[in-house]
Amino acid sequence: MESTIIQQQPTAYDSIKKATEVLGFLQMSEISTCSLLKTLAATKPSGEFLELGTGTGLATAWILDGMDEESTLISLDNDETLLNVAKENLGIDRRLTLICTDGNEWLKRNSKMRFSFIFADTWPGKYMMLEETLAMLAPGGIYIIDDMLPQSNWPEGHAEKVANLLSTLDARDDMVVTKMHWASGIVLVVKK
Repeated sequence: MESTIIQQQPTAYDSIKKATEVLGFLQMSEISTCSLLKTLAATKPSGEFLELGTGTGLATAWILDGMDEESTLISLDNDETLLNVAKENLGIDRRLTLICTDGNEWLKRNSKMRFSFIFADTWPGKYMMLEETLAMLAPGGIYIIDDMLPQSNWPEGHAEKVANLLSTLDARDDMVVTKMHWASGIVLVVKK
């Protein structure tokens, strides 16, 4: 299924993917995950979007493709080299704000902001600062994480972190959680 085009790819997708491969960055979001992000983004008209872990902007391009013209996306990463690929390919989109920063620090400084859609694709917002990140989710907002199924690049002890994260999400009574054994392992969370 990975080789099948799930839906129309964003215009910048091929150039971002090529630049990503040249950099040797192996932590790209799967195309099936990206397609889902685009579809979910379309459910939030005039939405406030947050992406934690821009990388080179592959998933960012798909989120932007699903957003309407009144929506905005803030996307952060702490790696300027990776972020530059996103800037070169997506930086002209007025709906997008790309920020090179430490995710934990940004979350602390912006804790009063509310988002209708959060894609946490890095440690801040997923394994660190989870409670603070979920507090930033507006009622009815969607929180998405991936890489919840075992991955070949997981470091020693990472499986326990994943299990703890999933248990934490399951224990919340203010969220509706769906775990999908699909793609790299997607978890969708909606705030009641």
